[in-house]
Amino acid sequence: QVQLVESGGGLVQAGGSLRLSCAASGRTFSAYVMGWFRQAPGKEREFVAAIMWSGDSTQYADSVEGRFTISRDNAKNTVYLQMNSLKPEDTAVYYCTGSPTIATMFSPRYWGQGTQVTVSS
Repeated sequence: QVQLVESGGGLVQAGGSLRLSCAASGRTFSAYVMGWFRQAPGKEREFVAAIMWSGDSTQYADSVEGRFTISRDNAKNTVYLQMNSLKPEDTAVYYCTGSPTIATMFSPRYWGQGTQVTVSS
C-alpha cells in the first residue's frame, strides 16, 4: 500500500508558476513509477506527466510539454511538478499517482486526494 498526499496548489495568474509536491509513504517509493494526472470541471481525468524509478526518464502530455517539469527525490519520498507559463486551461484538480510498472502508469494503482490549481486570465 502507498499513501500519497499532494500540496502546493492554489490560485495563480496566467503566465505564472506553481510547484506541486507529493509526499509518499508506505512501500518503497523508489520502486514506483510516479505521475501526475488532472481533471478539469466537466472533463475526463487526463495524464499530465510521469517519471521512472531513477528519475532519468520522463514523459509528458503534449499540452504541457516544455512548460511542466516532473522530478523526484527518492531520499525524501517526494515527487514534484513544476508548472511554468500556466494557462487558464491548466485549471484542474491535480492528482499524484503511483504505479508498480511502466505498463500500468496510465492506469495507476495509487492516487492522492488531489490539489486544486486555478489559473486566472
